[in-house]
Amino acid sequence: MNRNLISLAGLVLMAAAGTSANAETKFIANSFYDGGHPLSKFGYVEWADIVKDLSGGDLAPEVYTGTVLLAPRAALQGAQDNVVQVANISAVYIPSEMPVANAVQELGFNYSDPKAMIFAATDFSMHNPTQLKEWTDNKIVYLGAYTTPPYILFCTSPVTTLAEFKGKRIRTAGSAVSMWVEEAGGVPVNVPSSEMYTGLERGSLDCATNAANDLIDRSLWEVAKHTTLLPTGMYWAGPEWGYNTDFWTGLSVEQRSVLMEATARSMARMIINYAQRAEDALTEAQEKGNTVAEPGEDLLASVTAFRETSLAAAIAAADAATGGEGQALIDDFQATVAKWDALLAEVDTNDEDALTALAMKEIYGTLDPATYGVN
Repeated sequence: MNRNLISLAGLVLMAAAGTSANAETKFIANSFYDGGHPLSKFGYVEWADIVKDLSGGDLAPEVYTGTVLLAPRAALQGAQDNVVQVANISAVYIPSEMPVANAVQELGFNYSDPKAMIFAATDFSMHNPTQLKEWTDNKIVYLGAYTTPPYILFCTSPVTTLAEFKGKRIRTAGSAVSMWVEEAGGVPVNVPSSEMYTGLERGSLDCATNAANDLIDRSLWEVAKHTTLLPTGMYWAGPEWGYNTDFWTGLSVEQRSVLMEATARSMARMIINYAQRAEDALTEAQEKGNTVAEPGEDLLASVTAFRETSLAAAIAAADAATGGEGQALIDDFQATVAKWDALLAEVDTNDEDALTALAMKEIYGTLDPATYGVN
């Protein structure tokens, strides 16, 4: 355990003490995104209120946001070591620990609907036996997904053509995007999203790929004055809510049921607001004087052409992660996405109640809280 985790171990003891002294079950929940980011605001801050309300105060999460407790690459270890009892864990930062999740993430270039993906990723991650084994091996219980809107380019100078892209140092996350950046003539730089601002400000990055909301939520408009609406994939690898296995096992069946329902509603609320926030941020950035441009034909064509490459890469990575069962894994994931595309075509995807009900029926209603994730 590193020094940061050791120094925080006392928080676990405090949480445990609170549990024994009071009727409610207190526990620590950590999101490494800032409190205003949709994955923290709706996934943790408002989620905590939903958990308290649904449990009648029996479950009392204590939420920490930002990197005060855990940096992105330390989130898995923090949950494993019970420094926190639940955390959002981005698999792209820990590829050796989560090769299956990262293999599936290679398909990020091939999809663009975050509302379908958040439920499809959850459905797949809680039902596919190969993916489930990876969570078990990592001693966490997966309870729900995050999904980003499509990533676009934020740059310190105009980048709309392949000629302008060539030689640029591009912040990426995940091997698929890095492969495309190299093919297109750029230089991939794999750093956490929390380091985008300083990288752009200091000149170690020329561009960053991320969801549009970060123009405002992380003030990237201040250091990246030029946005290009080039779709460079979506991200969903790893749990938005990854629970320490022993903590989850120690909960009652009723408490696990509450957390499942709270997760269903929080995913619905989170993705509705995340998608809207991304749209609004583009308008706000333009109002602050930033340029927002469409990509040139050659730059867009390079992304389109790479999608076939990313599918082959996903199968190859899944083969390596599963010992030759990659095609079956990727086929299952693609079928699950197609299932959710069809389901969402029948509902108002801006209706939180409708999305919550659908998630409860199609995902959590198929799982037994008495046995799911239990040692």
